[in-house]
Amino acid sequence: MKYIFVTGGVVSSLGKGLTAAALGALLEMRGLTVRIQKFDPYLNVDPGTMSPYQHGEVYVLEDGAETDLDLGHYERFTSGKLSRLNNLTSGQVYESVIQKERRGAYLGKTVQVIPHVTNEIKERITMAAKDVDILITEIGGTTGDIEGLPFLEALRQFALEQGPRDVIFLHVTLVPYLAAAGELKTKPTQQSVAKLREIGIQPHILVCRSEQPIDASVRDKLSMFCNVPVKAVVQCQDVSSIYELPIALQEEGLDQLVVDMFGLNKPQPERNVWAELSRRIRNPLHKVKIGVVGKYIELQDAYKSVYESITHAGIANNAVVEVVRVDAEDLEKRGGISLLKGLDGILVPGGFGDRGTEGKIIAARYARENGVPYYGLCLGLQIAVIEFARNVLKLKGANSTEFDPASPHPIINIMEEQKKVIDKGATMRLGSYECALTPGSKAAKAYKAESIRERHRHRYEVNNAYVGQLQRGGLVVSGINPRRNLVEIVELKDHPFYLAVQFHPEFQSKPLQAHPLFAAFIAAALKQRKPASAKLKSAPKSAAKKPSAAKAKKPAKKPDYNASSRSA
Repeated sequence: MKYIFVTGGVVSSLGKGLTAAALGALLEMRGLTVRIQKFDPYLNVDPGTMSPYQHGEVYVLEDGAETDLDLGHYERFTSGKLSRLNNLTSGQVYESVIQKERRGAYLGKTVQVIPHVTNEIKERITMAAKDVDILITEIGGTTGDIEGLPFLEALRQFALEQGPRDVIFLHVTLVPYLAAAGELKTKPTQQSVAKLREIGIQPHILVCRSEQPIDASVRDKLSMFCNVPVKAVVQCQDVSSIYELPIALQEEGLDQLVVDMFGLNKPQPERNVWAELSRRIRNPLHKVKIGVVGKYIELQDAYKSVYESITHAGIANNAVVEVVRVDAEDLEKRGGISLLKGLDGILVPGGFGDRGTEGKIIAARYARENGVPYYGLCLGLQIAVIEFARNVLKLKGANSTEFDPASPHPIINIMEEQKKVIDKGATMRLGSYECALTPGSKAAKAYKAESIRERHRHRYEVNNAYVGQLQRGGLVVSGINPRRNLVEIVELKDHPFYLAVQFHPEFQSKPLQAHPLFAAFIAAALKQRKPASAKLKSAPKSAAKKPSAAKAKKPAKKPDYNASSRSA
């Protein structure tokens, strides 16, 4: 059993998670089984109750664990399915230690950070390492943060217990370029490594993030002052796509360095799947424009898995996808509907709260009436159902009880078991659930299956009291949970692509295997796009890109999309 511990220095957001994921991908390609876990020093038990403004998206695992978004990178780059054992926070550590103390598990001893807290951390490493060749553990935060010290101390102890041939410390650091001086500065990295060495950790590998190439003289300097071999000073510049990172690190020899340090005989395979993927990313045949309508649009990480899944679907369709971020609240303003014109597809992601919901309803109506491919995720399904109830079934005031508890038509209602829930953390419908598909539906054709399992994170569902009325009105329920008869997927028949799901398919998409619904959505958007502009090489920059409405029924008069917002 081998262990790699990934730490970070100088500043946060250097890409420790991506580095760990890319290294895992390279080691898997050599035939090793790899698992990755994340240690987060914050005191929250998990990120489930944290605002997207604080933490980005919450990534949900098969077993329902609400985890850090870096676990999304781990699952996208490697083949292993992760569990709640793969994300540990200070909150979980201290909660467990205090519960043990209350039960008398420590037999009257004084409970201290060393050894009780550090033992708890080491135990989690051991639990996550079962049945794999290599466990990669990323330590969140930056070296020197006070809350991270117990984790680093636990790693120091663990490395001493395992032996020098079984543990590698990999330190991701920043080598900044000062334009005024015209040179790269190594002092921040030297200070960061010195911080680690103060507590007894000597990095074996430096992964140096830099805007400029790191020449031999800089590598020599880092090697000498950080006590690391020159060949273990690895350059890591920005790449045009994160899925080119494995190749960039491979060219620096990182995976070979790791197997050599571990004394493993695992040569590179003849076929390099990441090099093939990189070529496909660099040479797309088509271009398509997709609008993502949400309320956290200004935050890149709020819909991280959604954006990545769109990219995967583009790769699967040999297309580059231009994502247009549309603030849902802007659609509620007079003339806001113009923001949707020229889009080849509209996606409404998940979310909570009523802010921006009327704008999303406007987007769903626009897509339905104009034949623009629509794809709704979680809240995006509820939005589609509310819009259909209001504007097709003419149920005035139809809404979700989340947004309007007094709605005369609660088309979306809180789940029965959620009504008595008081605590917010880890109390939603979470994790993987079965969905039975309707034969012949768009969903069944995309999945090429009769039954699937997808991950959920929500409290509200389509109200079954209205399902019959929705179906008679033309809304197809193409996926249900067979155990509880809950609506999981809806779609429209006479529409190029109008499909929405109650779950989060973005959590199961990978660059080497796009999620089937995302792939079908992008394929439909490409099909709707005019042939002259769909080809990347032939499309002029100033070409108009209006969605085709050939298959959509023309409304008798130009609809007032803002009326939906006002009538609610």
